[in-house]
Amino acid sequence: MPQGHKFYKKKCYNPRKEFQGTTRELARYAKALAHPARIKILRFLSHSDFCYTGDFVEVLPMAQSTVSQHLKELRDAGLIIANEQPPRVSYCINHEVWERAKLLFQDFFSALTDEDDARP
Repeated sequence: MPQGHKFYKKKCYNPRKEFQGTTRELARYAKALAHPARIKILRFLSHSDFCYTGDFVEVLPMAQSTVSQHLKELRDAGLIIANEQPPRVSYCINHEVWERAKLLFQDFFSALTDEDDARP
């Protein structure tokens, strides 16, 4: 080993540690909204109190299993609620989480705009 060289241990990247709080929360919502089918599902739900999986299959050009996967992503993010009524499941928007997501996106885009305004 040549003298004068220092070796440093690389820190391991840990996304759970690096990105916390509202950053992770916003990313979760953004991921859930990152597919056109999910946007269409949310738009469809916004005009109804609730919908069944079959309702979405009728308006989306996708198989029922694919629609179910998109509904799962939206549920996992908390943006929609599934109400089990065997043998069917109905879905509705989780208005409390939706309002939180809107606030986070507004804050995020406002902060970006403020940074742009500060540039010469």
